[in-house]
Amino acid sequence: MIRPLENLVAIVTGGASGLGAAIAHRLREGGATVAVFDLNPDAAPHADLAVAVDVTDDGSVVAGVAQVAEAFGRIDIVVNNAGIGAQGDIAANTDEEWHRVWDINVVGVARVSRAALPHLRRSPAAAICNTSSVAATAGLPQRALYSATKGAVQSLTLAMAADHLREGIRVNAVNPGTADTPWIDRLLSASPDPAAERKALEARQPHGRLVSADEVAEAVAYLVSPRSGSTTGVALAVDGGMQALRLRPLTESK
Repeated sequence: MIRPLENLVAIVTGGASGLGAAIAHRLREGGATVAVFDLNPDAAPHADLAVAVDVTDDGSVVAGVAQVAEAFGRIDIVVNNAGIGAQGDIAANTDEEWHRVWDINVVGVARVSRAALPHLRRSPAAAICNTSSVAATAGLPQRALYSATKGAVQSLTLAMAADHLREGIRVNAVNPGTADTPWIDRLLSASPDPAAERKALEARQPHGRLVSADEVAEAVAYLVSPRSGSTTGVALAVDGGMQALRLRPLTESK
C-alpha cells in the first residue's frame, strides 16, 4: 500500500523536540521526506535533513528553504510549528517581550511560508499547517501575550487559505490543548507544587488528561495529506473537548 505522503517533501519548523519532533516522526511514517528547521538541529531525532534556521531571521529562513529545495528538488508541505510560550496578564510582559514572542510565533509563520511559496505553487499536493492553540479560542488565565499570538495565527491561517486556495495550496491549523511537552514540564517544575499543578491542568480538559504530542502529530498528518484535499481554512481542535464542551463536574457515587 502506498503511504499517503510518499514522495512528498515536508519542512517542520521547531522540529527537534516536543510537538515538532512528534510531527516530524509521524510525517516520515506517512512516507514524507522531512527537513527539520530548528535552532538546535543536531538534536532533531526524526529528520532526513536538519537545518539550523532562526525563524526571526529572514536570511536564515530563505537559506534554509533553498537548502531543502536543492537537496530534494521540491517542497510540498510546510508545518509552521516553531513557537515559544509566555506567561502573565496584560501587564506582565515588556514591549520587548511582546515583540520577541510575536516575531517568533506569528511573523515566523509568514517568513517560512513566504519563502516556501514558489516551491509550493509547483507542488501537486501543496499544504501548510500552522500550530495555533486552544488559547486562540478560549480565555486562559495568565496567558495574555501567548493567546494574542495564537489568535493571530488562527486568523492568519484563514487569510492564507483564502489567498492561496486557487493556487492549489491548502492552509489549515491545528489547535492543541495543554499538551504533554517539555515546555509544560518546565512550567510544572517551576511551580510550588508540580503534582497539584499537573492535576489542575489535566482537570480543565474534559477528557481529564494532557494531550499527547502523538495526538497532535496525527492531526497534522491528516491536514497535510493529499487525502484531505477538500479540507482548508480549518482550525482542528485537539484538546479533549476543552474548546467546545461544558461537562458537569464529576460527583462521587454513594
